[in-house]
Amino acid sequence: MALDKNFLWGGATAANQVEGGVLEGGRKLSNIDVLPCGEDRKAVGFGEMEMLEWKEGYYYPAKEAIDMYHRYMDDIQLFAEMGFKAYRMSLSWSRIFPNGDDAEPNEEGLAFYEGIFKELKKHNIEPLVTIAHFDVPIHLIKEYGGWRSRKLVDFYSRYAETVLKRFKGYVKYWLTINEINILLHQPFVGGGIIFKEGDNKEEIKYQAAHYQLLASAKATKIAHEVDPEIQVGCMLAGGSHYPYTCRPEDYQEAIKRDREGYFFIDVQARGKYPNYALKKFEQEGLNIVMEDGDAEILASAPVDFVSFSYYCSRTVSAHPEDYQQATGNLFASIKNDNLPSTEWGWQIDPLGLRNSLNQLYDRYQKPLFIVENGLGAIDQPDENGFVDDEYRIDYLRKHVEAFKAAVEVDGVELLGYTTWGCIDLVAASTGQMSKRYGFIYVDRDDEGNGTLNRSKKKSFDWYKQVIATNGENLASPVVATASV
Repeated sequence: MALDKNFLWGGATAANQVEGGVLEGGRKLSNIDVLPCGEDRKAVGFGEMEMLEWKEGYYYPAKEAIDMYHRYMDDIQLFAEMGFKAYRMSLSWSRIFPNGDDAEPNEEGLAFYEGIFKELKKHNIEPLVTIAHFDVPIHLIKEYGGWRSRKLVDFYSRYAETVLKRFKGYVKYWLTINEINILLHQPFVGGGIIFKEGDNKEEIKYQAAHYQLLASAKATKIAHEVDPEIQVGCMLAGGSHYPYTCRPEDYQEAIKRDREGYFFIDVQARGKYPNYALKKFEQEGLNIVMEDGDAEILASAPVDFVSFSYYCSRTVSAHPEDYQQATGNLFASIKNDNLPSTEWGWQIDPLGLRNSLNQLYDRYQKPLFIVENGLGAIDQPDENGFVDDEYRIDYLRKHVEAFKAAVEVDGVELLGYTTWGCIDLVAASTGQMSKRYGFIYVDRDDEGNGTLNRSKKKSFDWYKQVIATNGENLASPVVATASV
């Protein structure tokens, strides 16, 4: 079974990492806009340091990002030149509802996205749209505490209904909440949550998770009512966990860590809480408030497909002393000596992608979609802006080979593949531009200097060739060094 002729090859970005224009067109600040580049970024992202506006002495990379707000037509032209079948993007909640709880949407924001969809349609590129990608309007954080509050379920649902109705006919594929399990690891990034002294952090995170799961189910139900042709997916920060040794307790730890992410997708794909999650709440004394009717809401609208990001696998142990040599990923992981690492310490494991695909498909029996995968690396452009990124081609080639094997050998049902950061963007984890993922180089540094000019990397022509052959020709191309 080869890849389907309608397989959706493409690339992925997020509004807060590419758009800029954060106070233009009626938009107001959102949580990621106030994440600074530098040493305080982690503390803010973890909800341990309050920062709800721009402060002197900090650089906020999302403020201008790569200025796609003003340049999207040129960027889409480049995506079309590569032959994209799909473009995964997100909407900015605060561009459409500037405060998040406004009575009426911001027409200028809606018109902006309609312009993008029309441009994509002109080039026969299918939009895959994330409703909330690490995105909580600042007003909702100040006024309600972010996703601590059940009120956000209704605010999100109204936002979702607005965009689903407005963009009916433009968008067939929707994702409700990006990497929903990140809420457990970076509560401010995933939920706009800032902790106070004495907070029961675990209880707050899982209560917020309940509200997000309700909101996701409501949005899925609305989507199917607006247009039965719409396909709605959930989105997991994926990557399997390996036991560090064959000790049974290490294997048990790997199962436990996998479940931390699967918990969300179990609810979204199956429509109910798994028993292991209910037992966790009971055994740890977590008082998760669930109102009458919540179970029915969750059961009423399971997602149509399961999407996920994959960058690396993770290795875990039941013994804390084993973590002396850790990797650089957000998720606690032990360095696996069987795998190479990126410049940021993320371990490269193409076979892990195939394993993850099989695990997810065995678990849910729903179509899958790889909506993020890529190599963050330091690129060195020549005088024309050309980057010979053979290392990126090698990374992506091996991951394409892995997911093709999952389809052709293992029988996994896969809708498509959108590489992360198809154009260089602000890295979510670090706020850096120097951690580059794209096929298109953007002249911008970590301090905000540069022309923002775009130029093609070697991988641009490689991916163009991959798409044109539906994944059959993965060889490195011979290309001239020329800028856009």
